[in-house]
This record gives sequence, structure tokens and C-alpha cells, in this order.
Amino acid sequence: MDKDKLKELLEFFDLSGLEELEVRHSFWGGTRIRFCRRRSHAGTVPLAAPLPERHAPAAPEVRLADDLHTVNAPMVGTFFRASSPEAAPFVQVGEMVEPGQTLCVIEAMKIMNEIEAPVGGEIMEILADNAEPVEYSQPLVRIRPAVPR
Repeated sequence: MDKDKLKELLEFFDLSGLEELEVRHSFWGGTRIRFCRRRSHAGTVPLAAPLPERHAPAAPEVRLADDLHTVNAPMVGTFFRASSPEAAPFVQVGEMVEPGQTLCVIEAMKIMNEIEAPVGGEIMEILADNAEPVEYSQPLVRIRPAVPR
């Protein structure tokens, strides 16, 4: 793809408001372009903000945001909800999670990759099935972010 076509494609992507754009041509001919717009986390809990402990009797109240944050698969692999078949799942629907808490594992090329919560909040949906393959950017978990009161 020549520079003019690439510039035209970038301008289209910028003006369109699309989250992602991928262009593929034949494997033998080359050309694979992928643009991905980084989402802003405005209105979510800053990483340094403390969240209330789960079982603390006098924990401060937490208000939940109206919109959901979707955690997508960062790679192709096999989705696992727990660290082993006998272990309890990392998270369940309805649980509160903190930023950095492990949500699931994706096995890729015999390497177990922990997927962490980018925001703290309540697990609203688990979208992938245990021990099933997932694709790059496939939605895995939806979290309702906690916002400080």
C-alpha cells in the first residue's frame, strides 16, 4: 500500500470514530494494517484510589458507574476461569474486583497469561466459556466500574 492510500485510510479512521479497523490482503501479497483506538478511562477509578474491602463491616459505600467496561482478549488462546480444573474461579458474576486483580487466564503456546482487571468494580458478565478458544479482541468480561463517592 502506498503512502497516499495509507494517509487516506488513517484520515478515514480518525474521522469515523471507529474503535478498530483492520485491512487484510492476501497472505502472499502482503498488506496487513490494523488501527486500534485506545479508550479513555475518564470517569473510572484512578489506579491509586482505594476500594473498600469485601468483608469489612464499616467499609465506605461505593457507587457504580452506569456504563460497563469490557475487558477484551489481548491475544488468541484458550480461556480459563481458574488456575487449574480443581481450583475455584478467579471471579464470579456479582463480585467486586480491584484494579490489577486476576480475572482469568489465557493459555497461548503453553504459556499461561493472567488477564487483570483494568478497573475496579462489579463483575457483571463473563462472556467466554471455560476451556474454550478465544480470538484477539474478543470480549471476555464486563465490569461496572466503581466510582468514588
